[in-house]
Amino acid sequence: MIGEITEYVMIVHGEQRYTIRDAIEAAPGLVVFRMPVEHAINDPARWRIGHHEGLGIAEAMRREDALKGVQILKDTGIDWTQDTDTLKATVTGSAARDLYAKLSYAWCEEPGRAYMSGDVTGNGTYTDADIEAAADEFKADRFSAYEILLAMTHRVPWMGLDTEPFNEAHNRISQLADAD
Repeated sequence: MIGEITEYVMIVHGEQRYTIRDAIEAAPGLVVFRMPVEHAINDPARWRIGHHEGLGIAEAMRREDALKGVQILKDTGIDWTQDTDTLKATVTGSAARDLYAKLSYAWCEEPGRAYMSGDVTGNGTYTDADIEAAADEFKADRFSAYEILLAMTHRVPWMGLDTEPFNEAHNRISQLADAD
């Protein structure tokens, strides 16, 4: 049922299977889920839009963007409940380029496009220790609240947060850093 948590099997490279226990059934044939920690450790886009048969359709930095991407996919008129082979035959060439151009309006892109050096699997999650470390760094550099905001939008784990958790983290960091 749409909006409910479901178990989902993600298929990578046509053969590796990962079971996701907390995927969101976002639309008929489509789920949204957070990538498993052991998968794609250099990919900061931790949210994936998946096809019900395991195919990765798109990825996003933030959950809210992945859900917006699902809405765009629903509006394409494509039947996402079709089998994988039929979808691959339908969404190819210029149709695929057009689809990803539309998805880009929701900050979604083709899986595997965003890579960073190091382990970025924690993008979009943080601890109190992360808050304190960031505050210490920004305080030492005498960043203003605005400069902290700009820096956070380009750093792991902050750039992967949805809007409200990002704002909360920014406020806590700014306050601890005595930023104005």
